[in-house]
Amino acid sequence: MDTTMDAVQPEQAAQAARSAARIRQLTDAAARLMMSSGSQNVSMQAVAEEAGVSVGLIYRYFASKQELVKGVIVGVLDDMAVRVPAATQQVEDPIRSLASALEAFIRVVDDHHAGVLLTYRESHNLDAEGLQAIKDAEIRTAQPLVTALRQAADQKLIRPVNVTVFGYDLLMMAHAWALKYWFFKHDTTLDDYIAEQISIALSAALRPEYRQQYADLFTDPTEHKE
Repeated sequence: MDTTMDAVQPEQAAQAARSAARIRQLTDAAARLMMSSGSQNVSMQAVAEEAGVSVGLIYRYFASKQELVKGVIVGVLDDMAVRVPAATQQVEDPIRSLASALEAFIRVVDDHHAGVLLTYRESHNLDAEGLQAIKDAEIRTAQPLVTALRQAADQKLIRPVNVTVFGYDLLMMAHAWALKYWFFKHDTTLDDYIAEQISIALSAALRPEYRQQYADLFTDPTEHKE
Protein backbone atom coordinates (compact mmCIF):
# COMPACT_ATOMS: atom_id res chain seq x y z
CA MET A 1 0.00 0.00 0.00
CA ASP A 2 1.31 3.47 -0.96
CA THR A 3 0.82 5.33 2.31
CA THR A 4 2.72 8.34 0.97
CA MET A 5 0.10 8.85 -1.77
CA ASP A 6 -2.72 8.38 0.75
CA ALA A 7 -1.23 11.13 2.91
CA VAL A 8 -0.59 13.53 0.01
CA GLN A 9 -4.13 13.49 -1.38
CA PRO A 10 -5.88 14.82 1.76
CA GLU A 11 -3.18 17.47 2.12
CA GLN A 12 -3.68 18.56 -1.50
CA ALA A 13 -7.43 18.74 -0.94
CA ALA A 14 -6.93 20.83 2.20
CA GLN A 15 -4.55 23.15 0.36
CA ALA A 16 -7.04 23.57 -2.49
CA ALA A 17 -9.80 24.39 0.01
CA ARG A 18 -7.60 26.99 1.72
CA SER A 19 -6.72 28.57 -1.62
CA ALA A 20 -10.37 28.68 -2.67
CA ALA A 21 -11.36 30.33 0.62
CA ARG A 22 -8.57 32.90 0.27
CA ILE A 23 -9.56 33.70 -3.32
CA ARG A 24 -13.18 34.15 -2.24
CA GLN A 25 -12.03 36.46 0.57
CA LEU A 26 -10.08 38.61 -1.88
CA THR A 27 -12.71 38.72 -4.62
CA ASP A 28 -15.48 39.55 -2.15
CA ALA A 29 -13.43 42.46 -0.83
CA ALA A 30 -12.65 43.64 -4.36
CA ALA A 31 -16.30 43.43 -5.41
CA ARG A 32 -17.45 45.53 -2.45
CA LEU A 33 -14.91 48.28 -3.12
CA MET A 34 -15.23 48.31 -6.89
CA MET A 35 -19.01 48.53 -6.75
CA SER A 36 -18.85 51.67 -4.66
CA SER A 37 -15.87 53.34 -6.35
CA GLY A 38 -15.30 51.67 -9.73
CA SER A 39 -12.36 49.44 -10.52
CA GLN A 40 -10.25 52.32 -11.86
CA ASN A 41 -10.37 54.05 -8.49
CA VAL A 42 -9.60 51.01 -6.34
CA SER A 43 -5.97 50.11 -5.67
CA MET A 44 -4.65 46.68 -4.82
CA GLN A 45 -3.57 48.16 -1.48
CA ALA A 46 -7.18 49.20 -0.77
CA VAL A 47 -8.38 45.68 -1.59
CA ALA A 48 -5.73 44.24 0.75
CA GLU A 49 -6.89 46.52 3.56
CA GLU A 50 -10.55 45.64 2.95
CA ALA A 51 -9.70 41.92 3.01
CA GLY A 52 -7.41 42.26 6.02
CA VAL A 53 -4.35 40.82 4.24
CA SER A 54 -1.05 42.07 2.88
CA VAL A 55 -0.96 43.39 -0.66
CA GLY A 56 1.73 40.84 -1.43
CA LEU A 57 -0.74 38.06 -0.71
CA ILE A 58 -3.09 39.39 -3.38
CA TYR A 59 -0.32 39.17 -5.97
CA ARG A 60 0.17 35.50 -5.11
CA TYR A 61 -3.27 34.88 -6.63
CA PHE A 62 -3.82 37.77 -9.07
CA ALA A 63 -1.05 39.25 -11.22
CA SER A 64 -2.89 42.51 -11.88
CA LYS A 65 -6.04 44.42 -11.07
CA GLN A 66 -7.58 43.26 -14.35
CA GLU A 67 -6.93 39.68 -13.29
CA LEU A 68 -8.62 40.47 -9.98
CA VAL A 69 -11.70 41.87 -11.75
CA LYS A 70 -11.83 38.74 -13.89
CA GLY A 71 -11.45 36.67 -10.73
CA VAL A 72 -14.51 38.32 -9.21
CA ILE A 73 -16.65 37.62 -12.27
CA VAL A 74 -15.36 34.08 -12.79
CA GLY A 75 -15.96 33.35 -9.12
CA VAL A 76 -19.66 34.11 -9.55
CA LEU A 77 -19.93 32.00 -12.68
CA ASP A 78 -17.97 29.12 -11.16
CA ASP A 79 -20.33 29.06 -8.17
CA MET A 80 -23.29 28.95 -10.55
CA ALA A 81 -21.63 26.15 -12.52
CA VAL A 82 -21.40 24.05 -9.33
CA ARG A 83 -24.57 24.89 -7.41
CA VAL A 84 -27.14 24.96 -10.22
CA PRO A 85 -26.40 21.46 -11.58
CA ALA A 86 -26.24 20.18 -8.00
CA ALA A 87 -29.74 21.55 -7.36
CA THR A 88 -31.14 19.66 -10.34
CA GLN A 89 -29.10 16.46 -10.12
CA GLN A 90 -31.72 14.38 -8.31
CA VAL A 91 -34.74 15.97 -10.02
CA GLU A 92 -36.05 13.89 -12.92
CA ASP A 93 -39.18 15.91 -13.75
CA PRO A 94 -38.09 18.63 -16.24
CA ILE A 95 -40.54 21.24 -14.93
CA ARG A 96 -39.40 20.77 -11.35
CA SER A 97 -35.80 20.68 -12.57
CA LEU A 98 -36.40 24.01 -14.26
CA ALA A 99 -37.84 25.46 -11.06
CA SER A 100 -34.92 24.12 -9.01
CA ALA A 101 -32.39 25.53 -11.47
CA LEU A 102 -33.98 28.98 -11.44
CA GLU A 103 -34.11 28.97 -7.64
CA ALA A 104 -30.45 27.97 -7.42
CA PHE A 105 -29.45 30.72 -9.85
CA ILE A 106 -31.25 33.37 -7.83
CA ARG A 107 -29.71 32.16 -4.58
CA VAL A 108 -26.21 32.33 -6.10
CA VAL A 109 -26.97 35.85 -7.31
CA ASP A 110 -28.04 36.75 -3.76
CA ASP A 111 -24.80 35.33 -2.35
CA HIS A 112 -22.70 37.25 -4.92
CA HIS A 113 -24.70 40.45 -5.03
CA ALA A 114 -21.78 42.82 -5.60
CA GLY A 115 -20.02 40.41 -7.95
CA VAL A 116 -23.03 40.18 -10.27
CA LEU A 117 -23.32 43.97 -10.41
CA LEU A 118 -19.60 44.22 -11.06
CA THR A 119 -20.00 41.86 -14.02
CA TYR A 120 -22.25 44.37 -15.73
CA ARG A 121 -20.12 47.39 -14.81
CA GLU A 122 -16.61 46.12 -15.41
CA SER A 123 -16.54 43.22 -17.86
CA HIS A 124 -16.03 45.62 -20.79
CA ASN A 125 -12.69 46.63 -19.23
CA LEU A 126 -11.27 43.12 -19.60
CA ASP A 127 -8.91 42.23 -22.40
CA ALA A 128 -10.15 40.05 -25.28
CA GLU A 129 -8.98 36.82 -23.65
CA GLY A 130 -10.61 37.65 -20.33
CA LEU A 131 -13.86 38.69 -21.98
CA GLN A 132 -14.01 35.49 -24.00
CA ALA A 133 -13.43 33.43 -20.85
CA ILE A 134 -16.38 35.20 -19.21
CA LYS A 135 -18.61 34.59 -22.23
CA ASP A 136 -17.69 30.90 -22.35
CA ALA A 137 -18.36 30.50 -18.63
CA GLU A 138 -21.73 32.24 -18.90
CA ILE A 139 -22.81 29.92 -21.72
CA ARG A 140 -21.94 26.93 -19.53
CA THR A 141 -23.88 28.26 -16.56
CA ALA A 142 -27.03 28.66 -18.68
CA GLN A 143 -27.02 25.01 -19.75
CA PRO A 144 -29.06 23.57 -16.82
CA LEU A 145 -31.90 25.96 -17.66
CA VAL A 146 -31.69 25.25 -21.38
CA THR A 147 -31.48 21.50 -20.79
CA ALA A 148 -34.54 21.46 -18.52
CA LEU A 149 -36.48 23.55 -21.03
CA ARG A 150 -35.48 21.28 -23.90
CA GLN A 151 -36.58 18.19 -21.96
CA ALA A 152 -39.88 19.87 -21.07
CA ALA A 153 -40.38 20.76 -24.75
CA ASP A 154 -39.56 17.21 -25.87
CA GLN A 155 -42.19 15.88 -23.45
CA LYS A 156 -44.62 18.57 -24.67
CA LEU A 157 -45.07 19.94 -21.17
CA ILE A 158 -44.50 23.49 -22.41
CA ARG A 159 -45.73 25.32 -25.45
CA PRO A 160 -43.33 25.69 -28.40
CA VAL A 161 -40.63 28.18 -27.44
CA ASN A 162 -37.08 29.00 -28.43
CA VAL A 163 -35.44 27.26 -25.49
CA THR A 164 -32.18 29.17 -25.83
CA VAL A 165 -33.91 32.56 -25.76
CA PHE A 166 -36.23 31.52 -22.93
CA GLY A 167 -33.31 30.07 -20.99
CA TYR A 168 -31.54 33.43 -21.12
CA ASP A 169 -34.77 35.18 -20.16
CA LEU A 170 -34.74 33.09 -16.99
CA LEU A 171 -31.09 33.88 -16.42
CA MET A 172 -31.95 37.58 -16.56
CA MET A 173 -34.74 36.98 -14.03
CA ALA A 174 -32.07 35.70 -11.69
CA HIS A 175 -29.71 38.61 -12.37
CA ALA A 176 -32.53 41.10 -11.77
CA TRP A 177 -32.46 40.26 -8.06
CA ALA A 178 -29.07 41.99 -7.91
CA LEU A 179 -29.69 44.61 -10.59
CA LYS A 180 -32.93 45.87 -9.04
CA TYR A 181 -32.38 44.91 -5.43
CA TRP A 182 -32.56 48.58 -4.46
CA PHE A 183 -36.25 48.39 -5.39
CA PHE A 184 -37.18 44.84 -4.36
CA LYS A 185 -35.61 45.03 -0.90
CA HIS A 186 -38.34 47.29 0.44
CA ASP A 187 -41.18 44.78 0.28
CA THR A 188 -39.94 41.51 -1.28
CA THR A 189 -38.03 38.74 0.47
CA LEU A 190 -35.64 36.47 -1.39
CA ASP A 191 -38.00 33.51 -0.99
CA ASP A 192 -40.95 35.56 -2.29
CA TYR A 193 -38.93 36.71 -5.28
CA ILE A 194 -37.97 33.14 -6.14
CA ALA A 195 -41.55 31.91 -5.85
CA GLU A 196 -42.89 34.77 -7.97
CA GLN A 197 -40.34 34.32 -10.73
CA ILE A 198 -40.90 30.57 -10.93
CA SER A 199 -44.64 31.21 -11.13
CA ILE A 200 -44.21 33.84 -13.87
CA ALA A 201 -41.92 31.59 -15.90
CA LEU A 202 -44.28 28.63 -15.73
CA SER A 203 -47.32 30.80 -16.46
CA ALA A 204 -45.62 31.85 -19.70
CA ALA A 205 -44.55 28.40 -20.86
CA LEU A 206 -46.48 25.54 -19.22
CA ARG A 207 -49.33 24.06 -21.22
CA PRO A 208 -52.68 24.71 -19.46
CA GLU A 209 -53.53 21.03 -19.11
CA TYR A 210 -50.49 20.53 -16.82
CA ARG A 211 -51.10 23.50 -14.54
CA GLN A 212 -52.88 21.45 -11.88
CA GLN A 213 -50.04 18.92 -11.83
CA TYR A 214 -47.62 21.72 -10.88
CA ALA A 215 -50.05 23.85 -8.87
CA ASP A 216 -47.62 24.03 -5.94
CA LEU A 217 -45.15 25.98 -8.12
CA PHE A 218 -47.60 28.82 -8.75
CA THR A 219 -48.16 31.79 -6.47
CA ASP A 220 -51.54 33.42 -5.84
CA PRO A 221 -51.37 36.99 -7.23
CA THR A 222 -54.29 38.06 -5.05
CA GLU A 223 -52.06 37.65 -1.98
CA HIS A 224 -50.00 40.66 -3.09
CA LYS A 225 -52.77 43.07 -4.00
CA GLU A 226 -52.80 46.30 -2.00
